[in-house]
Amino acid sequence: MPGGRLTQQERQQIALGLADSLPYAEIARRLDRPTSTVTREVMRNGGPTAYRADLAHRATERRAHRRRPASPHGPASAPQSHGRDAEAVAEYEETLTTVLMATGLPKMMARVLTCLFTTDAGSLTAAQLAQRLQVSPASISKAITYLESQSLVRRERDERRRDRYVVDNELFYQATIASARSNDQLVQTARQGVMVLGPQTPAATRLENIARFLDFISESITRAAEQAREVLHAQPGPTPDDTVTDSADRTDVERP
Repeated sequence: MPGGRLTQQERQQIALGLADSLPYAEIARRLDRPTSTVTREVMRNGGPTAYRADLAHRATERRAHRRRPASPHGPASAPQSHGRDAEAVAEYEETLTTVLMATGLPKMMARVLTCLFTTDAGSLTAAQLAQRLQVSPASISKAITYLESQSLVRRERDERRRDRYVVDNELFYQATIASARSNDQLVQTARQGVMVLGPQTPAATRLENIARFLDFISESITRAAEQAREVLHAQPGPTPDDTVTDSADRTDVERP
């Protein structure tokens, strides 16, 4: 039923949908499931090209068998601030990790980025990341190195001289700009091909059109990112209760 675990028959339907090149949303609609459920199921079991229903079902059963209730004397779960539901947060983190993987991030890098994105402070040490994700420090180091190379995290020292890994809004802007400029070399190479193959030839025309297209896309993204940069630094607006209180206060002040 919707909301419960996927059945073997549902996994077979997912496999058939992938074989027919259906989008995740359409597969989910046919199963009466959330799109995030189908996306997570596929990405954690080999991706769209390697998904196998029987293997996915057995892997899920093995994971469920290994999962044990937390011991009262075991490590405590991370405390949840702001009255958050720990189970809902964990499910959301898994969904976000899956979506990040779908953009091309390797699994460990996606898990680290999710952990940083969903931490109110926006920063954690390597030891904290390793503890939260239950992985080795070496895995964290490898993931951080990759994320730094993509301008997705930055490193800073805290008062105890420990490295902290930080995500902030400015980094997201920088990553967008870096992505927009990643096609520059392809544009230059395409235009070199125009000269080699001879202007006005069909092959040269094709390469020139590709270069012009990528140029336009890169310039549009860069311009849009510059214009929207301040959005990343916007502060949360007042809640409805705050608005009502402010209005009441102003009324009291203005009342003769």
